[in-house]
Amino acid sequence: MTTTTAADYTWFEDRFPDLAEAYCFTLVRGLRPAEVLDRLGGRAEPALTGPDAVVEAAFDLVRASDGRRQLLAMTSVGAWTLLIEPNGCTGVTEDRARPASAGTRWVSHFVNINGLDAFLWAEDTVRRLWFEPGFPDERWGTTPDELLDAMHGVGFRFGDDEEADEAEEADDPGPDLSAPAAFALAEHLTGVAVTPELLERTTFACGSVGTR
Repeated sequence: MTTTTAADYTWFEDRFPDLAEAYCFTLVRGLRPAEVLDRLGGRAEPALTGPDAVVEAAFDLVRASDGRRQLLAMTSVGAWTLLIEPNGCTGVTEDRARPASAGTRWVSHFVNINGLDAFLWAEDTVRRLWFEPGFPDERWGTTPDELLDAMHGVGFRFGDDEEADEAEEADDPGPDLSAPAAFALAEHLTGVAVTPELLERTTFACGSVGTR
């Protein structure tokens, strides 16, 4: 079990504010980027280095396709493929993610500019866990409580937490750490640490998929 917590991912919004506004990060075990792209029915796009180039290309593609295509930026991290979608949600869209998870583990988390968020853990097409990081008390899936201790440990705020209640009574709920907590929970499930250096230095294999 990883000892990583939300505090270990607070750098993300500071270092990459454009990407942090709206994103979906997905980790897929045992498949190469080209295999993930194939499972999603995508097509290849030019490779890109670093988050700034990926974000710019993602919005360029949305404009050029009149919103009909979404950029995927992928790289291998050990036995896993990391897939990043600026302003996308393919990784948490269950009718696409669950079939693509056949024979493997699929862990994805999403935030958009309107404050919507989601976390999905799928295993061999089965939804093991789905919840909104901002509201972790409500969970769905075949094993909705299996990660409950880990969720508390990485820093999700539950409605019955005494510390949360005390902070609310003091009219100071503190910073919202639901997004960095989602990164930490994904690391707990995969063993893959997303780091600033990984994002900045990687030349991503890119592709695109149709939007729905």
